[in-house]
Amino acid sequence: MIDITTLVFALALGNITLCGALFFYQYESGKSPSLSIWSISKQCQAAAWLLLYFRGNGVVPDPVSIPIGYAVLFVGVALESGALWEGAGKLGWRRLTYPLLALAILAFFACYYIDQIGMRVVASSLILGACYLSGAAALATGWRNGSMLRRFLVVATVLLALLVAARAVLVLTMPGGWGWLSNGLLQTLSSGAFYILMLLGGFGFLLLSREQLQQELARLELVDPLTDVPNRRGFFDKLAPWMALARRPGVPTALVLIDLDQFKRVNDSYGHPAGDAVLREVIDVCKKQLRDSDQLGRLVGVEFALLLPRTGVAEALLVAERMRAAVAGGAIKTERAMITLTASFGVTVIRPDDNTVSLFKRADEALRQAKQQGRNSVVEAAPAALPA
Repeated sequence: MIDITTLVFALALGNITLCGALFFYQYESGKSPSLSIWSISKQCQAAAWLLLYFRGNGVVPDPVSIPIGYAVLFVGVALESGALWEGAGKLGWRRLTYPLLALAILAFFACYYIDQIGMRVVASSLILGACYLSGAAALATGWRNGSMLRRFLVVATVLLALLVAARAVLVLTMPGGWGWLSNGLLQTLSSGAFYILMLLGGFGFLLLSREQLQQELARLELVDPLTDVPNRRGFFDKLAPWMALARRPGVPTALVLIDLDQFKRVNDSYGHPAGDAVLREVIDVCKKQLRDSDQLGRLVGVEFALLLPRTGVAEALLVAERMRAAVAGGAIKTERAMITLTASFGVTVIRPDDNTVSLFKRADEALRQAKQQGRNSVVEAAPAALPA
């Protein structure tokens, strides 16, 4: 049987190692809120396991090491689950976690002073099991669209947390053990579960962080970071299937090119931060005129494209007119001024013989005509020539 003191020392050493690795990781990459909370949780757990290890060697007396060691351990594990909730975007976890954590520590102190062995084991096992289950619940919030790594971490954490809590159940219901499953064996299994949870919590969290970073980088390849709409590449990806469908008979699909009129004066007069704020506000105004199926994208600079699936030219002209009026009718508040702006629109529909070059050339010609006739207008592209 594995010596419990050795396992406790391994837990302390493992958490210290994770703290060191995390320090250098953050040094290179910068801190995120969830990573900072997770780092503090590992520091607390390392300190707690060290204190409990010194208690096992007789260096620190039980009345000091056990209450303080377990209290710090509860804080560490609760913060570890809190880091997972923070990473899941549930920023209100503190309002519930901190009061429950305080009550749990007080309950543990009461149990310890009532019964320094039995009740202490029951209280600590239940509290730690609940904290780990909370972390598993945080991971499970992304279950539907989560990776296999995330799902594995959820299942493994739940099973190990239940193993930790099972020690409390056995002590309460069967103090002498259950057949071959003695309290000593369950204590060893529980300590081993802590060790595996430490490894899962360490490597799993870092792997999940890396996975999220890779997903964000992949997203930014297709999305404009300023306006949060598809960039040129992302928009063309959205357009491709509708180009193919246009070769079949059915309801047409419209394309609208949008250009903000004389936008350069905004940057020149008020600065680029004001220009960025205006761009974001204009996009929000335009989105309010669209259906969920419509797709707005940023092509370059202040030129945007709008894909209107299953929309004829007459309906597309109405949509473009609503957007034009919405942009022209509102003043955008920035730190330096209230800015008014107009936009020009070129409207066409995808034809069966179109490719992206011919489609955008036709829409661009309509947009250029809108600019030439005084801006702040909507122009339909020339209709297809009738066959001779």
